[in-house]
Amino acid sequence: MTERKTAVTSPYIIGTAPFRPGDDADFGGKFHEQPEDLNRPDPAKCAAEDTVKHASGLVRVLNDKDEAKGEWIPEISVEKLITGLEYMMRLRIFDDRMMKMQRTGKLSFYMRSFGEEAVAIAQTMALEDEDWIFPSYRQPGAQFVRGRDMVSMICHCIGNTEDNVRGRQMPVHYTWKPGRFISISSPVGTQFSQAVGVAMASAYKGLDEACITWLGDGTSAQGDYHYALNFASTFKPPVILNVVNNQWAISTHQNLATGGRTFAERGLAYDIPSIRVDGNDFLALYSVTRWARDRISAGLGPTHIEVYTYRAGAHSSSDDPSAYRPDDEFKCWPGGDPVERLKNYLIKSGNWDDKKQQQLEKKIDDEVMAAYKAACEFGDLASGPYPPASTIFTEVYETVPWHVQEQREELGK
Repeated sequence: MTERKTAVTSPYIIGTAPFRPGDDADFGGKFHEQPEDLNRPDPAKCAAEDTVKHASGLVRVLNDKDEAKGEWIPEISVEKLITGLEYMMRLRIFDDRMMKMQRTGKLSFYMRSFGEEAVAIAQTMALEDEDWIFPSYRQPGAQFVRGRDMVSMICHCIGNTEDNVRGRQMPVHYTWKPGRFISISSPVGTQFSQAVGVAMASAYKGLDEACITWLGDGTSAQGDYHYALNFASTFKPPVILNVVNNQWAISTHQNLATGGRTFAERGLAYDIPSIRVDGNDFLALYSVTRWARDRISAGLGPTHIEVYTYRAGAHSSSDDPSAYRPDDEFKCWPGGDPVERLKNYLIKSGNWDDKKQQQLEKKIDDEVMAAYKAACEFGDLASGPYPPASTIFTEVYETVPWHVQEQREELGK
């Protein structure tokens, strides 16, 4: 029998992970921060200095008894919360189906949002329809909120004849113009500066539009993050900047990416109101994002948010997290499971029950399977049909440059 040991490395020592394979993960039990700890400042008057405690603390709404408490309880209907639960369940079931497709050779690559389903879904639901979404690769759930069809999403991931970007992006690098969902970029972090730029353009045009964007804790160590905060600080554009601290980059712990106590506190140095929020608490995420959107409507510009969560799954279908962390680490996360927490809250408040939950799961599972079959009718990675080689010269330039045309002619196409 392999002896397991308890980690003694402090999670606050820069550059180290609190637990490694073979350790018994222990995050200290439940969160010490409680929903009543932090006030909700007036969004129309709040300045950066008013959020010092919010950047070092943790905004919560759901307590450990599945009750909503404190000043951050959002104004949101039960019907909308049930819709949010359905979106999260759809994303989780969709992710599971897509991973099975990847493992059976029907698509080349995939990234799940397991454990982070609430992030993009709750936050997008708190926005206005005209707001722009600049995602990283764990925010596909925003497309469900905006109404994108699952068949269309699967066709993109497969790269078949109905892929809306004609195979010009990797799988899960979605883009969807009708939903104002901007293309995901493989060079992670570029979306932060782009979101600030589009927000500045909207402000110059006098449009009532906001931009929201996300990057991970690892990516926040790159220059793009600081470029975005610098411009946001200077020009005060209508933008919401989220650092999703899910504890792990590809294989390096978040301690390697921050030189401070929290990621949220970084925003204070740029004179931007900054809040740290429980990323597995649907109500808290919705409330904080709506608060940030209300600041934008009041003409006060950016908000910087640390979404405190945990990446429960692998970084991608190419990753084996057992090489750098304990297999059961996610089970110890104090924030729990976002789907379970919202479900339990709805049940405890008398607005949901286990029977309805089972019925909804069955309904979504059937929908995902039907979408999968419908998408595969247009082809998949394993069986084709495959586009002709000549398509590598199309769908990129409006006017084909001479050197590209010359290469095409050399191919004989």
